[in-house]
Amino acid sequence: MNKVYYDEDADLNVLQGGRIAIVGYGNQGRAQALNMRDSGLHVIVGSVADKSFEQAKSDGFEVMPIEEAARQAQIICLLVPDEAQQEIYETAIAPAMGPGKALDFAHGYNVCYGFIAPPPEADVIMVAPRMIGVGVRDMFVKGGGAPAYIAVGQDGSGKALDKALALAKAIGATRSGAMETTFIEETEIDHFMEQAVWAALTRILVLSYEFLVEEGYSPEMVALELYGSREAAEVLDRMAETGLFRQMNFHSRTSQYGTLSRGPRYIPEKIKETMQATLEEIRTGVFAREWEMEQRLGYPVFNKIKARALSHPLNEAEDRMWEMERRGKAE
Repeated sequence: MNKVYYDEDADLNVLQGGRIAIVGYGNQGRAQALNMRDSGLHVIVGSVADKSFEQAKSDGFEVMPIEEAARQAQIICLLVPDEAQQEIYETAIAPAMGPGKALDFAHGYNVCYGFIAPPPEADVIMVAPRMIGVGVRDMFVKGGGAPAYIAVGQDGSGKALDKALALAKAIGATRSGAMETTFIEETEIDHFMEQAVWAALTRILVLSYEFLVEEGYSPEMVALELYGSREAAEVLDRMAETGLFRQMNFHSRTSQYGTLSRGPRYIPEKIKETMQATLEEIRTGVFAREWEMEQRLGYPVFNKIKARALSHPLNEAEDRMWEMERRGKAE
């Protein structure tokens, strides 16, 4: 099992006396910045002049251009979307990197595939909460904390792990556990979830909707049954609490028998061959290069498939389903 660190394994004093720059004041950046400040750290925000700039000022942070924040800070948390990180690093952060500096990520993508390569004397670390930003903040305020992955990609100072652990503690992650991993392992398993697990789940939901509607069932009823009632979300929550198979005890025996006996019919063992192909594309960088080219060309494929998804009849069925729910709440 990967090593897991807790509060007693981390020392916030490692970060005292220096500044931490949050670059990317979105949901994750804002949550981490607020938690770090509440933990007693000196946090500044580097941002362009947009809504996040104004939000950071409203929250009481010292906000400045990214170049200046990178120059002043000892630790730079790069929390903008993956596709924007390389340009921001090269134009605004790289000139400030050097001995004693640490660059922190919440996802290993750009380091894993070599799109960002800080100088060897700098620390490269990752603190990746396993929770959306709102949850990171809410759990911290309530006295808990979202678990996180931590990793050291480069240890220029000899204290990179200590810095990663201190950051994890500052955002509350070590309250529940910070699991040590690598940039490669985190990136590959994260992309596998997106490209295999969630891809398959989304596909089976869409095909199920299409099939049942073609068979004459009400579109709104199908959408409600598939996920709109939030029963599926409750099942996933129970899985996280009690286990994948043990949560089945909350369902009828009829449900359990149907799920366990029919599962192999829909997802046979042969699917692992497709999983292997997907994982190889991730490991070898095929997907990363494809996605990089997609960005360079202005997202032609992405825009097409996204538009196709948003024009699917399922969207209209959802609107009617939600209208039904709103009326019920109003009454």
